[in-house]
Amino acid sequence: MALRLRKNDNFVMYRNYYPWTNRVKPDIVAPMKWLFILLGLLAGATMPLQAGLNLRLRHALDDPIWAALISFAVGTAALAFYCFASRPLPTAAMAASAPWWAWLGGFLGAFFVSMTIVLAANLGATATMALLLAGQFTAALLLDHYGLVGFDIHAISWQRLVGVGLLIAGALMVNRY
Repeated sequence: MALRLRKNDNFVMYRNYYPWTNRVKPDIVAPMKWLFILLGLLAGATMPLQAGLNLRLRHALDDPIWAALISFAVGTAALAFYCFASRPLPTAAMAASAPWWAWLGGFLGAFFVSMTIVLAANLGATATMALLLAGQFTAALLLDHYGLVGFDIHAISWQRLVGVGLLIAGALMVNRY
């Protein structure tokens, strides 16, 4: 639930409170939202590039799962270098405080990367990305609507349904033509 705390001509501050955890997320100033939008677009633009790079690796190794494993290993090494160079090591108590299902993200990431390699090899970059985005938005609708895995609740509206419906229709058109 988002509470509007303050508004003037330059910004709006929101504070998100999670009553079931008694935690407050930090304030986000609206102009910072543009940075997040740009980062989201940049991250999204890397998806088809990553699919193409992993597809080349798949051809070299003659196996999509080995390509996914090596892709994850390179990513893990890069993250490890960054974390050890810039962040304190989390404690065992911090790791133990995460719910059991929070550890499944790595499995989902492995599935996602593996399937991206398989799909890109068979459907091409545009069709693959269209299907992935349609699946992501459909799942995001449900996660937001029910507030699953810690997301704030954002009810499904007709506008959201139309938007996701258009994405699914676009994915089907890209695959057909």
